[in-house]
Amino acid sequence: MNTSTPDENAGETPDDGFSHLPVMLDEVVSALAPAPAGTLLDATLGGGGHAVALLEARPDCRLLGIDRDATALESAGRRLTSFGDRVQLVHAAFGDLGGLLDDGLDGEPLAGFLFDLGVSSPQVDRPDRGFSYRQPGPLDMRMDRRQAMTAADVVNGYTESDLAAALRTHGDERYARRIAAVLVASRPIADTLQLADLVREAIPAPARRRGGHPAKRTFQALRIEVNGELSQLPDALDVAIECLVPGGRGVVLAYHSGEDRIVKERFDQAATGGCTCPARLPCGCGALATARTLRRGARRPSEAEQVRNPRAASARLRVLERTNPEKRP
Repeated sequence: MNTSTPDENAGETPDDGFSHLPVMLDEVVSALAPAPAGTLLDATLGGGGHAVALLEARPDCRLLGIDRDATALESAGRRLTSFGDRVQLVHAAFGDLGGLLDDGLDGEPLAGFLFDLGVSSPQVDRPDRGFSYRQPGPLDMRMDRRQAMTAADVVNGYTESDLAAALRTHGDERYARRIAAVLVASRPIADTLQLADLVREAIPAPARRRGGHPAKRTFQALRIEVNGELSQLPDALDVAIECLVPGGRGVVLAYHSGEDRIVKERFDQAATGGCTCPARLPCGCGALATARTLRRGARRPSEAEQVRNPRAASARLRVLERTNPEKRP
């Protein structure tokens, strides 16, 4: 999946309409290779590309896969049929992870987890889902169609200030206030193409010629707002890290600065135990570190992968390993 809205049709494979090229696949498999035997959690299953590779590489592991998109779950289920009872799939958001891990591990250790955040190309390519700024569709943008809130509720219902805040926070949109003012003045907005046209009109002409489609950031921000993606992420990461056995690995692929900032914060929290003591002095606050990060900073996809799969360009990969609780030296 990819939080930055991808170039449409990028990364597609022609099988059942939902499969796509998994981002940084070799790096993900390599990062989870040293994890002990047990259950691997794929918290954002998507089309199942990462899951297939992990199950093939780790015959000593089973997989618990969850996704809030029923279409993705059905597609992945077909892809994973050959792995039989090594696979358990659940229709849920990773915000529900606490209860799911209690029920889904069946007493086995959580050996590793993967979060591949954001939206996938197949979701964008289906106009009826409302994610695309290039094709006409409803103002929907729900990953889980069981939820009530849609993009129409945000676009046509938020106050101007709340709408501008969402665009600025979730889309890093420089012209958030101008866009929000135009959208509020143009209500009711009926579909995705009308929305994209209004955003284009709101942005100064020189800025429209830079950085891709003018509506890209607005659509990203609305999708994140509708699905509560950033609000669910901190607790979900904390739960997954807490459930890992010592030696277990956690891998996260983020594509948006807000996501990656949350991932870094939660990984750092586990690696320091929340210690606030000066770095050059022994810990005196009693904090217990429960993990270590395996690389300083995030890893980026190779240039070759970015050429092969443009939607991978904004990916940031971080890896964590669970340790026995210990005080910081």
